[in-house]
Amino acid sequence: MDQPLIAQPQQGEAADFREAWEMAVNQVRMDMSRAMFETWVAPAQPEGFADGVFTLRVANPYARDWVENRLSSRVTRLLEGLLKEPVSLNVVVGNGQSPEAQKMPQPPAAAPDSRAAQPPQIEHPIIEEQPGSNGRKTRRGAKSSVSREQKPSQRKMVLQEAYGTQRAAVIHPERGLFLTNYFFSRWLPLLGHSAVMVILAARSQCYWNPSTSELRNEVVTDMATLASLASVSVRTVKDVLSNELVRSYFLRYIVRRQMTTNGIRTAGILLQVRMDDPLTPGDQEKYGLLEEEHWYSSRYEDEQEEDE
Repeated sequence: MDQPLIAQPQQGEAADFREAWEMAVNQVRMDMSRAMFETWVAPAQPEGFADGVFTLRVANPYARDWVENRLSSRVTRLLEGLLKEPVSLNVVVGNGQSPEAQKMPQPPAAAPDSRAAQPPQIEHPIIEEQPGSNGRKTRRGAKSSVSREQKPSQRKMVLQEAYGTQRAAVIHPERGLFLTNYFFSRWLPLLGHSAVMVILAARSQCYWNPSTSELRNEVVTDMATLASLASVSVRTVKDVLSNELVRSYFLRYIVRRQMTTNGIRTAGILLQVRMDDPLTPGDQEKYGLLEEEHWYSSRYEDEQEEDE
């Protein structure tokens, strides 16, 4: 599908590096989940741009590694298009203050307080073993102090394990197809495995973000591509697309034709895909939640079902 256009600075006007970062971030936001964006990208702050080096400040080494491994190449290409010159991304770890803020005069430091400087202490029992009269070891409790600062953040460890590895860079665990348990338990028995795979193959070529309601569910493709993605035959794809349940609730298509020197020839299909999971006909009646209007556009009302 066509990539979204990026707003460009006006001709003859030097793009502010902060504005360039905001425009690049808006493009990146559409390609990842909200949780991932807010965890890794949103906290990053542009610090400066000089001699082709774009400096980006992040909060910790985990964020730096994630940006360098997962975001650097994409952001660099976007920034080069916006700033109209080669860009090298330099990711630094800091406290989140801009250089201007760091230069501002600071209030005088208070007198050191040895008690306040100590981190909170947590009491943990230490088990000491001593030999008893019968040869066995007896235990008695003692107390030790362990700083809370020594305890690693479990959330950071989980995020690093899920999204910060080389394997995750290939798999992209943050990118997934929308599939409910309802679809698996209720629609799969009605449609069959082949139809379900074709529907998922069609969805993989579209985009839907439920949190922002952004939807791109029309795609130019062909039955051979769908067959390859679903690991079924072209004949099976044609049968699935003509299935009444599939046509009514999930997939609609129009055959595309183009004029050539040898006459009119087919040029794939224009496919509209339903990205959310509807109720089955039986459950619509059971719960009294009948669909009152079609999910597809009016131009798909009279489908062209000729073979390609």
